[in-house]
Amino acid sequence: MSAIPEVRDQSAAYALLDLIQGAVITQAISVAAKLGIADVLRDGPLPAEEIAKRVGSDPDATYRLLRALSGYAVFAVQPDGRFRLTPIGDALREDAPDSMRPMAMLMGHPLLREEWGHLLSSVGTGEPNLPKLRGMGAYDFFMANPEYAPVFFQAFGGLSLSETDPVLAAYDFSRFGTIVDVVGGRGNLLAGILSQAPESRGVLYDSEQATVDSPSLFAETGVGERVTIETGGHFDKLPAGGDAYVVKHIIHDFTESDCLTFLKNVREAISPDGKLLVIEYVLDGNNERHLGNIIDLWLLLMLGARERTQAQYTELFAKAGLKVTRVIPTTAPISIIEAIPV
Repeated sequence: MSAIPEVRDQSAAYALLDLIQGAVITQAISVAAKLGIADVLRDGPLPAEEIAKRVGSDPDATYRLLRALSGYAVFAVQPDGRFRLTPIGDALREDAPDSMRPMAMLMGHPLLREEWGHLLSSVGTGEPNLPKLRGMGAYDFFMANPEYAPVFFQAFGGLSLSETDPVLAAYDFSRFGTIVDVVGGRGNLLAGILSQAPESRGVLYDSEQATVDSPSLFAETGVGERVTIETGGHFDKLPAGGDAYVVKHIIHDFTESDCLTFLKNVREAISPDGKLLVIEYVLDGNNERHLGNIIDLWLLLMLGARERTQAQYTELFAKAGLKVTRVIPTTAPISIIEAIPV
């Protein structure tokens, strides 16, 4: 009598296989985003054939795409065979409040896939690979590729917009008389802050190019009379005398030496009793799953920069004459690092 072969538990191997196939899932989501499938399903379930007709794709291939993504809860198939949106898939709509469609479009872009294909080089050397691959720095490459740059910046702009409400819910800005948003782009965060703090005034500081549409934004949000726009570069002298300096997703783009130059400029400008509020991904140091750990690899690959733990921020700020007083988590993956001049 032959022995019954032992059944080996392969669950761990298949769990790894699921992660390995993540690039395939990313491409499938990106294709769904480009076709606008979530927008077609906004008003209710439809059969694959009708979806294909509306987005201009092959019916059988569309069905297979929907079926695959239903296994990841992006879409769901009903007993009658029609497909519907899930809460996850709803975020692929172009007009969703926290739409991830731009990010899906970016992650499927061939230039981005090419860049991530060189991660081994950055991990091996500890240096960014994008300048080697492209023959220029990241921002120069964006300027030289006007088709790609909007895809990239719309993706991260949308992600940044989704963080505004969590920041406003986590921190009371109304205590400050003058709030300076340093390298604040168009000013979406500052507009939100001033809406929450009706007695405060704001200063938006960024380049002339970044702030060209800011007056219309501030007018639309009803805070225009309380905002001053000042222009300059990342390492120029900052507007002085503010009670709070808000810096969102800027520090993580810099090398340590550039961070210190930037932070010392803030230290010079801030009021003696003012506060610096740095909004970044703060890594927990426990190697748990965290969006910041993935962004950290992105920064390594592109810029040679990094995300940091609370301890690393505390040490960095101290070198610039700033003391971290607390770190406030938000419902988004970001935190608010509060510091004072010392």
